[in-house]
Amino acid sequence: MISFALIVVSSLFFTGIVIRTKSLTSGRKGPGIFQPINDIIRLLKKGAVYSETTSFIFQIAPSVQFASVLMAILVIPFGQYHGFISFDGDFVFFAYVLALGKFFSIISALDTGSSFEGMGASREALYSMLVEPAFFMLMGSLALLTGYTSFHDIFFSLHFGSYVSYALGVMATFVLVMIAMIENSRMPVDDPKTHLELTMVHEVMILDNSGFDLGLILHTTNLKFAMYGALIANLFVGNLHWYVTIPMFFGIQMLFAISVGLLESFTARYRMTHNAQFIFTLSSVSLLIFFGVLLVLGKFL
Repeated sequence: MISFALIVVSSLFFTGIVIRTKSLTSGRKGPGIFQPINDIIRLLKKGAVYSETTSFIFQIAPSVQFASVLMAILVIPFGQYHGFISFDGDFVFFAYVLALGKFFSIISALDTGSSFEGMGASREALYSMLVEPAFFMLMGSLALLTGYTSFHDIFFSLHFGSYVSYALGVMATFVLVMIAMIENSRMPVDDPKTHLELTMVHEVMILDNSGFDLGLILHTTNLKFAMYGALIANLFVGNLHWYVTIPMFFGIQMLFAISVGLLESFTARYRMTHNAQFIFTLSSVSLLIFFGVLLVLGKFL
């Protein structure tokens, strides 16, 4: 449960660091680091308002999405400690329990009967489908490199000892960062600050959510960012002692949050027609990682 606790703690300040970084890069002081979580707490204290056109799907979807992310976090290990749920092939369970939450968020948007929310749901479904091969090629390559198929065994057995392995670590970090940006509908595929329905993806899907439900959805994003940050941290912490790995974990989470803030500050949003092409490039990078693993193992002919 140590990884679960660390991820939950990281989620409390992650978005705050992102917003503070964006504020500083634009020459503004910006809100405090804990202002986003304070806003979420305020929303959680409020009641939700439901349209007469929605069904029970719309009402349960935020809770299912939140629960799916919590379930996925339980699979993630930390250094020498197993995740609360750990078994061979658990990264497949991780991907598809997140897909369950994504499915409910999509049908929740469709349940409102809004053409704009249906358009956003269609885009989010497309992006999630396109990013899935990159994740599985990455984890499959790491499984081939280590000879194991569970998160804990893969990360615990992963060692960097050559220039090729360091390059693989850098590319794996890049892929996970980009997957986190896409799965959380951030730049360069989406802009969480836009208010034009024709160009919105995730934000247009939650226009009808309010109060407690909106608070759950917003905190789910915080947890997903911290969750992917934990996967990145696991690439590097290895089997070090806890008094070394815990500071490393929070340091990597802070660097990840700052990187997200810098990316959103200096990266322009892509055209909607270019997003699919950009997401496909992640699969190409994952394929390079696969070839690099074959090179390390001496199986590249």
